[in-house]
Amino acid sequence: MIMRINVSVNPNSKYSQVEKLSDYDYKVRVDAQAKDGEANERLIEILAEHFEVSKASVSIVKGFKSKRKIVDVRV
Repeated sequence: MIMRINVSVNPNSKYSQVEKLSDYDYKVRVDAQAKDGEANERLIEILAEHFEVSKASVSIVKGFKSKRKIVDVRV
């Protein structure tokens, strides 16, 4: 089953945190800079840990260069 979620990303945070705003809306603090895809890679790691799936099960569908992203999570 694939769950499509909307994610608002805050890069360069002091710590990583996932905050559920509604069933399909999340706010994620990422402890990586938004350059060279570092924040996107860290976002995938954080979401994989949060949903207890592998990193390969999380993919960014839209918003690679935006703070607002659409992400697919295979659970």
